[in-house]
Amino acid sequence: MTLAFDLILCLMIVGTAAAALLTHNALAAIVFFIVFGNLLGLAWLAMNAVNVAMAEIAIGAGITGVLLILTRQRLMALGDDLISAETPGWLRAGAVLACTGLTALVGSAVLSVAPADDLGGPIAALLPELGIENPVTGVLLAFRAYDTLLETFVLLGALVAVWSLAPGNAWPRPPASLNLAESGGGSVAQAFGRLLLPLALVMAAYLVWAGSDFPGGAFQAGTVLAGGLIIAAIGGAVAWPRADNSILRAVLVLGPGVFLIIGLAGIALGRFLFYPPGFAKAMIVAIEYSLALSIGATLALLLAGRSVAPDHRS
Repeated sequence: MTLAFDLILCLMIVGTAAAALLTHNALAAIVFFIVFGNLLGLAWLAMNAVNVAMAEIAIGAGITGVLLILTRQRLMALGDDLISAETPGWLRAGAVLACTGLTALVGSAVLSVAPADDLGGPIAALLPELGIENPVTGVLLAFRAYDTLLETFVLLGALVAVWSLAPGNAWPRPPASLNLAESGGGSVAQAFGRLLLPLALVMAAYLVWAGSDFPGGAFQAGTVLAGGLIIAAIGGAVAWPRADNSILRAVLVLGPGVFLIIGLAGIALGRFLFYPPGFAKAMIVAIEYSLALSIGATLALLLAGRSVAPDHRS
């Protein structure tokens, strides 16, 4: 990338971030936030961090952006005018100082790392033992597998927390409906959802398989699958299942469960999350596919929100 492109991209990132923070219109702030996430994805792509770029665009801009839009819609339905009181000047100044200090701290930490401390070489030397070539997959599923395992349970716990906020008389009803079939564009949304969901399934399967050697993996595949499920639900092509549906619960715990079982099985060979030689890639791919299904379902249900009884709908 040229220096001019990098400078323009940095200015656009800072500008959209400032606009999202300073505008008083909630919808405009959400739009600027989504643009900000996509620009960050381009920045990661310019640095050849394709995995991070995909996650940023899919989760940071896509899933989070839609969640903010639905939250705004829900708050307005509850009578909130979404107009906040004027922030005192001293509080704004304090926020600017805190952000500036954090930026300086992170910048100094990054600049203090010498080029010779790059871990790419040592990690690349260990990848052949796993039978994979993508260093990101190797780090997430082998060298930093403890952290990744905990992340999967944190995501599942977040869904449990959202469902726990449901009114007592709503449990175990389906999550809040996102169906827009009653609007004028309902037929278009339904047709698009029916077309997109199979494509999302194929793309998710490919991202998991390719993730062993190229950018991709379970989290990226899960976000693509979640996007397909959400669009299909908005168009009315699919319906949200009941929270006590046994198949749904099996899908939600499939990924973390397979990950944990394989990790515990490794104890018999010497340590937790140990992959026996010759079986490492097969186990990693099994974990990735099961995680992709669980992550996709969990993200979609997180976006749908808590269960709401018919007499509680707005």
